[in-house]
Amino acid sequence: MSGLGGISVIFDLDGTLVDSEPNYYEAGRLTLAAHGVPEFSWAEHERYVGVSTRETIALWRRRYGLTSSVPDLLADLDRRYLELARAGTHAYPGMRAFVERLAAERVPMAVASGSSREAIAAVLAGTGLDAYLRTTVSADEVERGKPAPDVFLEAARRLGAAPADCVVVEDAAPGVAAAHAAGMRCLAVPYLAGQADAPEFATAGLLVRGGQPAFTAAGALRWLAGRSG
Repeated sequence: MSGLGGISVIFDLDGTLVDSEPNYYEAGRLTLAAHGVPEFSWAEHERYVGVSTRETIALWRRRYGLTSSVPDLLADLDRRYLELARAGTHAYPGMRAFVERLAAERVPMAVASGSSREAIAAVLAGTGLDAYLRTTVSADEVERGKPAPDVFLEAARRLGAAPADCVVVEDAAPGVAAAHAAGMRCLAVPYLAGQADAPEFATAGLLVRGGQPAFTAAGALRWLAGRSG
């Protein structure tokens, strides 16, 4: 594959590279139960897909009237999530192949995620993707989480790349909006099929409406090659 010169690729992590949402749901359910919220459904969890962990907890405090502080809730959720993540996190095969092909072409890559740095490190190490993705940015390291562009702009800065030369790979509407706000092209692979018609996804350069089952490394590489330079 040629024609990728000048491009840098920034991946979202959860729901994009790996199917970590089931672990986040279970960690959230257990955390909320421990703080007096007995019922937390998958449909309720879907409200927070693509939102940073810290901002999710702030929303939980308001929605459920939680009295514990954000740092305490964050520590509780992270502890539970890390236990689950270390026990097993599934990397999407198509995305793994995509990362490996980009690495072979020496394309600069980064991960920009709403998860904590510890969670990012645990998931990448557990899936072996840390061999390729060494530049990471957590939303905890910037002022604002997605849909603000901060985490993507910081990733570009660490890669030494101009935003206009970056392509973001995302699964959720807030992340696609963040990529657009950062002035970056976006390859969108919706985690939730029902979100594909959300207005944010209309800004994506390539929208894989079928989500992960429809995504292929070869198709993504062809699209990138057609837009390099």
